[in-house]
Amino acid sequence: MAPDHESQLENHPPASAPVSPPASFVEQANVADEDIYEEFEENWPECWARAGDLLDWESDYEQVLARDGETRRWFEGGQLNASVNCLDRHVEAGRKNKVAIKWSGRQNGTRSYTYLALKREVEEFAASLRELGVEEDDVVTLYMPMIPELPIAMLACARIGAPHSVVFAGFSADALATRMNSADSEYLVTCDGYYRRGTPVHQKSKADNARLKLDHDVAAAVVVERLGDGTPLGDSEYDYSDLIARHRNATVEPVPRDANDELFLIYTSGTTGEPTGVRHTTGGYLSHVAWTAQSVLDIKPEDTYWCSADIGWITGHSYIVYGPLALGTTSVMYEGTPDYPEKDRVWELIERNAVDVFYTAPTAIRAFMKWGEEYPEKHDLSSLRLLGTVGEPINPRAWRWYHEHIGNGECPVVDTWWQTETGGMMVTTLPGVAEMKPGSAGPPLPGVSAKVVDGTGEPISSNEAGYLVVDRPWPGMPLSMVENEGWFVERNEGYPSLEGFDWVYFSEDAGTVDENGYITVLGRVDDLIDVSGHLFGTADIETAITDTEGVTEAAVVSGPEESDGRGAATVYAYVSTAEGYGEELREDVIEAVSEQVSPLAAPDIIVFTPDLPKTRSGKIMRRMLASVTRGDDLGDTSALRNPEVVGELESAIDSER
Repeated sequence: MAPDHESQLENHPPASAPVSPPASFVEQANVADEDIYEEFEENWPECWARAGDLLDWESDYEQVLARDGETRRWFEGGQLNASVNCLDRHVEAGRKNKVAIKWSGRQNGTRSYTYLALKREVEEFAASLRELGVEEDDVVTLYMPMIPELPIAMLACARIGAPHSVVFAGFSADALATRMNSADSEYLVTCDGYYRRGTPVHQKSKADNARLKLDHDVAAAVVVERLGDGTPLGDSEYDYSDLIARHRNATVEPVPRDANDELFLIYTSGTTGEPTGVRHTTGGYLSHVAWTAQSVLDIKPEDTYWCSADIGWITGHSYIVYGPLALGTTSVMYEGTPDYPEKDRVWELIERNAVDVFYTAPTAIRAFMKWGEEYPEKHDLSSLRLLGTVGEPINPRAWRWYHEHIGNGECPVVDTWWQTETGGMMVTTLPGVAEMKPGSAGPPLPGVSAKVVDGTGEPISSNEAGYLVVDRPWPGMPLSMVENEGWFVERNEGYPSLEGFDWVYFSEDAGTVDENGYITVLGRVDDLIDVSGHLFGTADIETAITDTEGVTEAAVVSGPEESDGRGAATVYAYVSTAEGYGEELREDVIEAVSEQVSPLAAPDIIVFTPDLPKTRSGKIMRRMLASVTRGDDLGDTSALRNPEVVGELESAIDSER
């Protein structure tokens, strides 16, 4: 339920004491000028030309930000091609033998592509797509796991001006059909299958089932051989390798795209409800992710960089493919899971590839904590220069563990807040400029105006919870915002009044801001729990629980029934513990929440569980957890990487009630 405007949000405990970046990092940082915030503020929006200058333009843009009525267009008048910016210009600059993608797959397979080799295969597949009938502005759906052919297909689509729509490989046939119908996509690129923990998954079978549910015919489907099990091809289906061989050494002139032409379509994960299609532009989006990859992740062309996300999500689009390749670095791709075949797999890969920058999710970090520091201690991680987190707020305890055991207390940790809708990072520290505060994402980036407001749209007092809004356009905003296609019209009942803003985007996240302007994200507004008229962020409660000795992970949702004498909600806490700990922590958990948040927020029911329902990218699937708690229909479970946990939780809940 959305919060009422008049409800008073509880005070939020401030983040941990600041941590300064080491002088050695600052000396080499891409951005180390403390005046950058002031410069961007005084020179907005022209300041974003700094991002545009990271790209090569076919035709120069006329304005950084053009306004025509309610539309606001970034880099108006400019033309460019994303494939050229990620490939051609690096080859032409003499970096053709630099490794662009270094891939490690399940079954211990490895492949590396130099920028020249990647450009050649992208052109060969672009020629193949054209032969199959793909034209400019046709949407091509890509339904593949983390194999090199996925970014190759993305860049091939970009080369010919065809927006791509990547659908996460773990999604069901129904989910694929829903997205293809929504996008009116007549072209599909998939694979015969892939391996999950050594077990083959027959991807093409799911794709075939999806095609039966489409409202239109598929003009052509391309199938990449991954399993090699002799999967037969039907009418209008083509083998990827055959197409590449037929177009060997083909050259494809890149299609110039207007800066505000669509680069790709991506659907939100659906972890909180129905997926929403988000379209991102070519010029604004690419400049935003290139600038943030350079400034926040400190990526340099000579680096080996690894983002552990899946390309099926926006993080993989922005910070595996487009951002890093636009900067000419080596981007690591990994097909497997972090604990297969052993729990030190991630650290082994970092050591083997001498990774400089590592960007992962707090959920993964909490899993690493649960397994123990003995796994990273077996490996030489001294190549690491910077660590990052993405996907959800990271609690101070996990932040400190990451900083100490992975970064040896020396690597800055950037805690980044952004969304599918924003395209790229919005709130985080610049590691060469600002102090880090464990548990707090940081200030808005230079040029970004993000605020925490109350129900009337007014800024809130320090350390009080409110609504996180962005009240100025940014280059990576989606096409629907650029064109004002109804994005700002619909208002959910109970959300804050935004009438006083000239322009504003409500993120639907809750947050706090401290006296230094650092924003702590509390999670989705719908994750706030109402207890006797007091609203508590689930992130606050979860942080208190995970700060308890022996607890590695926690998720909190509101239950279906009222609790005696407490008001509207029953607070359910799902808790995972380290080895050697268990239900004896129940009273410690209640005490921690009572002391750090409020006695009102203390969990009514605590369910100890070895795991929580998560997407295949590692994000806790709170929508699913809430449905299990309330006995609701679970809906589409195909995004779950551990569906077996649902039945276990249902049994555990019954025993606790």
